[in-house]
Amino acid sequence: MRKVSVFGATGSVGQNTIDLIDRNPSAYDVVALTGGANIEKLAEDARRLKADVAVTAHEDRLDDLRAALTGSDVEAAAGQSALTEAGARSADWVMSAIVGAAGLPPGLEALKQGATLALANKETLVCAGQLVLETAHTHNARLLPVDSEHSAVFQALAGEDMDAVERIIITASGGAFRDWPLRDLANATVEQASSHPNWNMGQRITIDSASMFNKALELIETKEFFGVTPDQIEVIVHPESIVHSMVGFKDGAVMAHMGAPDMRHAIGYALNWPDRRELPIARLDLAKLGQLRFHEPDEARYPALRLARNVMERGGLSGAVFNAAKERALDLFIARQVGFLEMAEIVESVLNRFEASDGLLDAPFNLDNVLRTDHLARKWADEAMMKTAG
Repeated sequence: MRKVSVFGATGSVGQNTIDLIDRNPSAYDVVALTGGANIEKLAEDARRLKADVAVTAHEDRLDDLRAALTGSDVEAAAGQSALTEAGARSADWVMSAIVGAAGLPPGLEALKQGATLALANKETLVCAGQLVLETAHTHNARLLPVDSEHSAVFQALAGEDMDAVERIIITASGGAFRDWPLRDLANATVEQASSHPNWNMGQRITIDSASMFNKALELIETKEFFGVTPDQIEVIVHPESIVHSMVGFKDGAVMAHMGAPDMRHAIGYALNWPDRRELPIARLDLAKLGQLRFHEPDEARYPALRLARNVMERGGLSGAVFNAAKERALDLFIARQVGFLEMAEIVESVLNRFEASDGLLDAPFNLDNVLRTDHLARKWADEAMMKTAG
């Protein structure tokens, strides 16, 4: 029986992970489930799966969680320190699906226990790729990608020599506004940005898809995860979301990974790795599908891609700055304090301010400095918002 934990259990990736665990519950011993404000769902899943502990990120909801778990043997905990402690509990396999930089500390703790970390939290590598990879190596732990794009690359590279890789092509759906006139984007609403044409995801990642900030993060994550150079990574818009990514080799061959747009494929691949097992995924009918379209992204429409390439070239703690400023700008958009296009303006302003501040981006790469940089970038994002509003 494998000991597993699911961080971010109440989100879309977490729920899809639990769906797969539920289909074969006797194979898994659930150690920890963590979530946010959806206490009822967190408690329901923890009870059914007989988890050792359930953790909410919100300290003020601890009493609610305890009440929801009354009569069960599931321990209740709350707050960032409790999330980190959950990561330190012994497990064989851990799903990291907490949205944002908050997923970094528990993910690092899981790696320190030698666990296999299934990484759906792209921010972990964006903020602290060097630190995460060194931690995994030191503790003989393994990282497995769960983003559909990086899982596709990982599968396409199986048995291949990285020296033979010429390029990695990350596909993007284009999000909610891929067919909008560019002039209309300034007036795009939160509700419009929250509707994805292909995938069923949470609000934040759906909006990130519309702005293509999610793809920008994935560019940086690709560099960190696969150890390639920025000029080896390409983005192509693929509206059907059937080809999840491609790898091009020096002999001209291109290996494409295809499948229905269902996150349970990438999750199930990581859950069962190194084996392949049957998954409840729709099979492709290529004749019915008819066509697959591809076109280059317009960086005037998606300035996040340009900013990500700047971050990859700059290095240091710029990834932590980029992610934190992006997260805060997204908060402000959801709160209707800034417009859709102003998110990228805020992120660029914060990156420029850090670049102009001697030594901040080149501080030693450790968790304290990553978190300190994250905090300062969020503060400066708020200041940039005030200047934008003024």
